[in-house]
Amino acid sequence: MHTGEDKYKCSECGKTFSRSTNLLVHERTHTGEKPYECSNCGRSFTHSSNLRAHEKIHTREKPYACTDCGQTFYHSSSLTAHERIHTGENVHRCPHCEKVFTRGSVFRKHMRIHTGEKPFKCSDCGKSFSQRCNLIIHGKTHTGERPFKCSDCGRNFSRKCDLIAHKRIHTEEDPYKCPHCGKSFSQKSNLVIHERIHTDENPYPCLHCGKRFRQKGNLMTHVRIHTGEKPYQCLDCGRRFSQKGSLTSHEKTHSREKRTSCMQEVRA
Repeated sequence: MHTGEDKYKCSECGKTFSRSTNLLVHERTHTGEKPYECSNCGRSFTHSSNLRAHEKIHTREKPYACTDCGQTFYHSSSLTAHERIHTGENVHRCPHCEKVFTRGSVFRKHMRIHTGEKPFKCSDCGKSFSQRCNLIIHGKTHTGERPFKCSDCGRNFSRKCDLIAHKRIHTEEDPYKCPHCGKSFSQKSNLVIHERIHTDENPYPCLHCGKRFRQKGNLMTHVRIHTGEKPYQCLDCGRRFSQKGSLTSHEKTHSREKRTSCMQEVRA
């Protein structure tokens, strides 16, 4: 530490460290390894300190309070970042949806929603992702790795958190409750989408016409009106559709045709 000597070098990127433990933690950014798992939701972390901070979400412990507005936080770093809203220091405002961010890294990730940037590319199939963690999850579709099995129906999952969320189908547990209307949900992501009905938030704008959407999937479907993209193809006649629902409806016409043809053959 005093000599400034960094004798531990990362073989992937060449970055050096003065302690072997710091090198081990750093190498997880390349391997995607997250050995610290939350016993409540199955989410994994690269650092034990991040796991301890995350567990406060389940205990609902928010010991850090803002002296300006009284808002409380799970982490001291979140409070520090929040206080910049009051001071105006290093605040990033999204030009598309007016959301405000106090951390540059979070702001850059958010901007990918609007720009469509997907810098993380799968070396197996070429599919791209806006976040590295999603690429790591996607990679398991090629390896076929699904180590987490549901004891009720036998279905397998690549992540423990997906298994935990799935098991709520069997237990009918809905732990995420809307503070506005009391409606409950089995997954937090569904609650977040639902709350936009009350807040009238539409964070996903179309860059072609400006129309806004509550869900990213609805925006992607809408954009095909402008691009003319039709990714869903009928295997019977080759006709293509921009929406999966339209393909499903179309395929029923072939099913009816086949049934009619069979009945005619039987009569003949």
